[in-house]
Amino acid sequence: MFRAIRIVILLFILINVALGTWLTRVRSTSWEQPLRMVVFPINGDGLSGTHDYVRALTREDFQAIDDFMGSEAQRYDLHQRDPLDVFVADPVEALPPAAPHGGNLLQVALWSLRLRYWAWRHADYDGPDPDVRMFVLYHDPAHVDRLPHSLGLQKGLIGVVYAFASPAQAQQNNVVIAHELLHTLGATDKYDSASNQPSYPDGFAEPDKTPLYPQRFAEIMAGRIPLDAGRADMPANLEIALIGSATAREIRWRD
Repeated sequence: MFRAIRIVILLFILINVALGTWLTRVRSTSWEQPLRMVVFPINGDGLSGTHDYVRALTREDFQAIDDFMGSEAQRYDLHQRDPLDVFVADPVEALPPAAPHGGNLLQVALWSLRLRYWAWRHADYDGPDPDVRMFVLYHDPAHVDRLPHSLGLQKGLIGVVYAFASPAQAQQNNVVIAHELLHTLGATDKYDSASNQPSYPDGFAEPDKTPLYPQRFAEIMAGRIPLDAGRADMPANLEIALIGSATAREIRWRD
């Protein structure tokens, strides 16, 4: 009898988790009202210069993401012409749990649960409840020239972005944040994981362009502008990035 009760309770919890995940997915991509994304900046390397940079960040530093989503929504004739509102919280003093590298499915699932618990504990924001929580870990480019891979989780609508604490690279940081934002909404990567080259045709902003190369824009989920069959550059800013048709379908901007 006790075993049966435990099974019923477990099933009830699993059903509620699944229902909550489904409702969150539907609500976040219904586009009936603007999606609220709160950026939580973090001093990722503990350096004083990074500390000062993080403390000086304002909402205007991320306005390009808002503008990008708005201009792309108009291009797809979305009924919600202002699909995103970006806010900035006070810096978070703790670091999120590190993602497992090369881990199995169980390790990844456990990390995802730890991350969501960590976010619940540390995502303090004195403003509207966020739909998407974007934790951005800044590093001084004078001390590091390569950053870990950023992540966006659809379950929990959480992003973890590694960025450079430099005004010169602020707009490229916004490209990465926009990429991870769309991951939280169900968009998939559009590049080859082995070569990092955009995949044709979904990873090309203009797949019907003649000649095909060089492309003029980056498809945001490919993250690079294809220049020839073996070379692609990261866009300097979101003004030369687009949401491709496959990505638009994934986030329910088109049928």
